[in-house]
Amino acid sequence: MTDRHIVDVHILLVRAGEVLLSKRRSADEFDGRWHLPAGKLEAGESATAATAREAMEEIGVVVDPADLRHIHTAHVVSPGREARLGLFFEAVTWSGEPVNREPDKCYELSWFPLTALPKNLIEYPAAGIRAYFTGATYSQRGWPV
Repeated sequence: MTDRHIVDVHILLVRAGEVLLSKRRSADEFDGRWHLPAGKLEAGESATAATAREAMEEIGVVVDPADLRHIHTAHVVSPGREARLGLFFEAVTWSGEPVNREPDKCYELSWFPLTALPKNLIEYPAAGIRAYFTGATYSQRGWPV
């Protein structure tokens, strides 16, 4: 059987030195931990279109796919979970004020200084945030060295 990978899209909204994070509501070990607004690529959808769609669905902001800048790609595997590619995009511009549009999946949204991120930030999205500073375009987690 051919292995398949989920493709996740993550959006970095950065303003005045702060990044928007969402506190996950889930029935797994990530419940109550911080993450970037994100979602999965759907069939027939480009990565930038998916990112713009997820921005509207999750946080109610309008992003033109042309205003997204690729920051990072992460290739992630972990026991008991499907392998995934995470694509991280910065929204160069957007319209609207972020609101929690998925309270069944998110406890709250909050802005954090890029220099003082929460300690309970999930490592997967943390890689994309670090890349915002370092310019590292690729990382991998869970793969043997």
